[in-house]
Amino acid sequence: MFERFTKDARDVVKDAVAQAERTDAARVAEHLLLALLGREGSRASFALTALGLDDRRAPVREALERARRRGGLTQAETDALAGLGIDVPEIVARVEETHGPGALSGERPRTRWRGHRPFDRAAKDVLTGALRTATARGDRHIGDEHLLLALTARPGVPAEVLADHGVTHASVTRVLHGDGEAKAG
Repeated sequence: MFERFTKDARDVVKDAVAQAERTDAARVAEHLLLALLGREGSRASFALTALGLDDRRAPVREALERARRRGGLTQAETDALAGLGIDVPEIVARVEETHGPGALSGERPRTRWRGHRPFDRAAKDVLTGALRTATARGDRHIGDEHLLLALTARPGVPAEVLADHGVTHASVTRVLHGDGEAKAG
């Protein structure tokens, strides 16, 4: 599948893996979003800029960091647990008090990876979603715009954070492909 990726899409994936390695993150999917935010001159960066995200990148990064500290729980999941009487921020505070900041982040102990860094299920789902999106559109390549569409279509932290900043699957589709297709897709 990787051979169908454009240079922009390959660069996003490589950057996401490099960022995950630098921080010893267990999850790569959130780093795919961070890598997309760092792009310039690509279809995905055009869509993000058109939707006003270019001046809100720092808040997006902060929201991803908060979710990482919650062990990858979305805000919706945190709110649902609160409805059951489970105070996730209090649990995070207590765990971090005992074990240090980021203890619930899922970060792995510092190890040297041999070969390719393994992708978590969420990252694999995003790559598969990008392939499905490209195939459904009849595109012969997988671009960074397909990665962005896949991130916004898949439930999870990246989609929730983007939606909180006005970037949804429908809005990205509208910007990339026009109004008529946003309603159909």
